[in-house]
Amino acid sequence: MVGQIPTSGAPRDPGPTGVLLLDKPPGISSTRALAVAKRLLGSRKAGHTGTLDPFATGLLPIAFGEATKFSRFLFDAPKGYEASLRLGYTSSTGDPEGDIRSTGAIHVDLGKIDEDLRSFMGVQWQTPPMHSALHHQGKRLYELAREGVEVPRAPRSVQIYSLEMVSKSGENLLISVKCSKGTYIRTLAEDIGKRLGCGAFLTALRRTQVGDFSIDEAVSLEDLEALQSQGLRGPPLSPPESLVRSLPRTLLDRESGRAFSQGRVVAHEGGEGGEVAVFAAPDRFLGVGFRDGAGRLRSVRLMAAVPEADCPDFA
Repeated sequence: MVGQIPTSGAPRDPGPTGVLLLDKPPGISSTRALAVAKRLLGSRKAGHTGTLDPFATGLLPIAFGEATKFSRFLFDAPKGYEASLRLGYTSSTGDPEGDIRSTGAIHVDLGKIDEDLRSFMGVQWQTPPMHSALHHQGKRLYELAREGVEVPRAPRSVQIYSLEMVSKSGENLLISVKCSKGTYIRTLAEDIGKRLGCGAFLTALRRTQVGDFSIDEAVSLEDLEALQSQGLRGPPLSPPESLVRSLPRTLLDRESGRAFSQGRVVAHEGGEGGEVAVFAAPDRFLGVGFRDGAGRLRSVRLMAAVPEADCPDFA
């Protein structure tokens, strides 16, 4: 975990380890936001855990240092969004950057909106939009779309856990949605417009939740800039183990913990098979292991080894 550490005159080091919850601003890509955060925190190793479109804002968890080893657990986590839709119009891209056309029909009964939104709950088949970052024969779909090329896209299964109307004012509809990974909110907005019979496209998108992480915990790039101007590296980061909170937790004694951290298979009775978050007493995170159901635990991803002289748990 990295606190507010003066950086002036400090020797070069690998940088922080942990998870930064960034509130991405509009108008920049997730990759650009990552690059700025890396510079401000003095990191040489970092990666975000799920792309946000440039026009979208909100929660972008960024893993630094050792935490990058466990980023995949957030890629698979449910996501939460607030999305603004404009009813009575369609867009060639599903968002404000496309060719906007009026359908001439925006008078929708509020009761019908609630009823139609409920119909999207559960498992849905969704066709990815052409204006997406998926690849086709070495090119991203949005690059092909800009060239006027459209290619077939296979529908994919997604799940909508909750979908509610927050407010409606004239032709503007604000919804809250919690969904599985791989869900395209711009496609959901278009599908809602079709279901309502008036057309719709996405005018704004804000990600509010990724797994257990909330936008309420996030900081902005301006916050990070302000800390740097004060000679401080950055805010406290969530520890790497926060990325694996969805996994069952298992605790090893000193001897087994030392063997596991060295990559050896250790005996471990009890519990179902599958991946687990592994700790050494009292609360030292060692990494992720796989319990095979036959009394054995092997490593999947390990935190970097700590010399025993620096680790009283293993001394």
